[in-house]
Amino acid sequence: MHVRHELQPAAGGLEKVIARAVRKAPAGDAPLLAWPVACGSAVADRTRALDFLDGILRVEVPDAGWRRELQALAPRYLAALNRFVANSVTRIEFVVSAKR
Repeated sequence: MHVRHELQPAAGGLEKVIARAVRKAPAGDAPLLAWPVACGSAVADRTRALDFLDGILRVEVPDAGWRRELQALAPRYLAALNRFVANSVTRIEFVVSAKR
C-alpha cells in the first residue's frame, strides 16, 4: 500500500512532463505524439498513428479484430488524448493495415 501512494505522484508528474512536450509540438503532430501515451504500450506496439486532420486521428491497426476492439475503447482514448493536445481530437478512425 505504501509503495502505491508513492507511485501515484510520480505518474502524475510524468503525465505533466509528457503533456508539456506534446503541447510544444506543432498542432497537427501533437495527437500523433500523444497516441502511444493515450493508448498504452501494449496497444502502441501494434498500432501506428497515421495523421490528424479536421479533428480526426487516423490510427493503423493490424486487422479487423483489433479495429473492433479499439473502437469499443475509443471514448477512453479520446479523453486521454484531449488531456494532452491543444487542438481537440473529435474522433479516432481505425484503419486496417494494408501490409500482410
